Parts: sequence; C-alpha cells; structure tokens
Amino acid sequence: MDITIHTSVLPHVDPDASLAFYRDALGFEVRSDVGQGQMRWITVGPVDQPGTSILLAPPAADPGITEDERRTITEMMAKGTYGWILLATKDLDDTFAKVQAADAEVVQEPTEQPYGIRDSAFRDPAGNLIRIQEVR
Repeated sequence: MDITIHTSVLPHVDPDASLAFYRDALGFEVRSDVGQGQMRWITVGPVDQPGTSILLAPPAADPGITEDERRTITEMMAKGTYGWILLATKDLDDTFAKVQAADAEVVQEPTEQPYGIRDSAFRDPAGNLIRIQEVR
C-alpha cells in the first residue's frame, strides 16, 4: 500500500483569528478559503510540504449533528479537549519564540519530557491544543 497523510481537520470558531494564527504565527501558507462568514473551510499547510494540509472547518456544520451534540462540541472546544495536533520542528526554541511573539496562548514552555522528546504546547484561537516537538 502507498498511503500518505493528506489532510487533518481542526475546528474553528473564528475563521479570521484561526487564519491569522496558522498563517502568521506558524508560517503556514493558505491553500484555499471557501465559504463566507463563520461557515468557512480554510486549508493551510507548511510551504515546503504541499501534500500535507490542515483543514480548519466549522465544528458543527454537518446537518446530521443534533443541537445537544453542537452544544457538547462547543463546550469541549472551549475547554481545549475537542481537537489537537502534533507538529515538529528542528529548532524548538526559535519556533516557540516566534509563536509566543504572535501572542499565542502558551500551555507549556519547551520541556524535556521523561519519555524522550522535547516539546512545547499552545492553544489556537479555537482552543485546539497545538503541541510542537523538536526533531533531532
């Protein structure tokens, strides 16, 4: 089999704030921006990795989701327990400084973990946890 990761999905509550975070704080390029208002699907990704993307999507746009489910999703997003992604960089300190300078919410400063990796964590504007680990 020849399978690659093409796109991962994270929810957004404010498409403009999410776009600014992924574009300006993380340096991702915008690949598409479809829809209008709060109902926008924005695809972003690393400039040098055209085959890998993150789709920022309205969290409860599916018409099959009930109002109770929408409420649960909204509550989980507010707590930061609904979506997350793990990114990697060769220079964690530099990346951390750039993301922090963009006023991202810091969850964890660069830390050497007991399981052998060094990482940090932020929250994006929707509350999604963004962990960034250093690759050696």
